[in-house]
Amino acid sequence: MEIGINFPMLVPGVDRRTILEWAARAEAGPFCALGGGERVTYPSVEVMVTLSAAASITQRLRLLFSVIVLPMHSTVLMAKQVATLDVLSGGRVDLGLGVGARDEDYRAVGATFDRKRLRRMEEQIAIMRRVWAGENVVGEGVPPVDPRPVQPGGPPLLAGAMTPFAIERAARWADGLCGFNFGPSADEVAATYDLARRAWREAGRDKPPRLIMGFWYALGERAREQMDTYVGRYFRIYGEPMVEMAKQMVKVTSPSALRDAVRMLADQGSDQAQLVPTTADPDDVNRVADILG
Repeated sequence: MEIGINFPMLVPGVDRRTILEWAARAEAGPFCALGGGERVTYPSVEVMVTLSAAASITQRLRLLFSVIVLPMHSTVLMAKQVATLDVLSGGRVDLGLGVGARDEDYRAVGATFDRKRLRRMEEQIAIMRRVWAGENVVGEGVPPVDPRPVQPGGPPLLAGAMTPFAIERAARWADGLCGFNFGPSADEVAATYDLARRAWREAGRDKPPRLIMGFWYALGERAREQMDTYVGRYFRIYGEPMVEMAKQMVKVTSPSALRDAVRMLADQGSDQAQLVPTTADPDDVNRVADILG
């Protein structure tokens, strides 16, 4: 199993130094990928710009979108942006896609948050693949949308799906899952993976799904306080009962808990564990590298 690490996308105070230091230390460490997710109405940096900065100062790390909320975006423009990043990174993009659950983010960008957004996303994916194949998706007499991605057919597509229905639908179009589990819980991860493997088989897919699972972690003397602050900020919009429940779910607040979580994901057959930090201190990258060896 490979191990990736996310940028501290959802931690307040991230600046140029944070991003550059984080990327440089990850590149020098035992990690396979640098990742980042998307939020709009939140104290966060924008993921496309952040991973583009990472592309310019790294050489080997995969660049993982975990995830882009595709129905909030222009389909063809997103295809062009992703292809451009694939070119600039030398073919290192992994594209996690999902529909999100935050209506306030949709409202902020003028997009429609409704029950049809999963179907809209699947339609968008089909168009993006046509763009990456060099097809004309605009109309007669209009040249194709360039550039073409370095990776043939476009970057690997990963479903940021968490519900059984979404996972079953993902077997139609995704190369795998880019999931997230709060615990992480072995039982929940096993159930998700079993469902994904079955869905891929029933869809007649030649290859089993690539399985990536992320989780939050905190390290150091004040790890529990750091985690509780992060969780509280993330779930505050849902009210205090939800905040307290989430705090009880999240367990990785020590070196031993981090090692146990990574070992559990490997035992469940994960292809990649994606570690999501709760601090913007670049020293955290070195702490993780030292703990996991």
